[in-house]
Amino acid sequence: MRRVLFPGSFDPFTNGHLDVVRRASKLFDEVVIGVGTNKMKKYLFSPEEKIRLIEASTADLPNVSVREMTGLTVDYMKEIAADTLVRGLRNETDYLYERDIAEMNHYLGTVETVFLMARPEHQNISSSILKEVVSFGADVHNLVPAPVAAALIEKVQGK
Repeated sequence: MRRVLFPGSFDPFTNGHLDVVRRASKLFDEVVIGVGTNKMKKYLFSPEEKIRLIEASTADLPNVSVREMTGLTVDYMKEIAADTLVRGLRNETDYLYERDIAEMNHYLGTVETVFLMARPEHQNISSSILKEVVSFGADVHNLVPAPVAAALIEKVQGK
């Protein structure tokens, strides 16, 4: 069985993330979405909230699970018996950043990384931009899964 890990902070989980998960679920037997914490970022949602929202957004994908991930990605991969990472790339900046991480993961744990290019309609969606535009009342229902849109609006706008 081929198990792949899709790690990220997912704050919030976007339609771009969902597209990567859907595509990976067709390429691998099992996709584990690892909700991690980047100590350099400030988060809107708790890990538990993110897991609940991602599970609701991927409920129609039977070979996808969502778990909290701590520590080094390569160590977590050993824990769940995955040898491949999947990452989405929106642009050349993402590529440069992800390439360095992929090389470090390969060095630390002989991990292979598969990059999936973002579909054009998802290339400009970033979690930080979403949070900002929602704070000004913008409608983001076409940019994030429905459960995430409701939670994001409630969290940011207090509605």
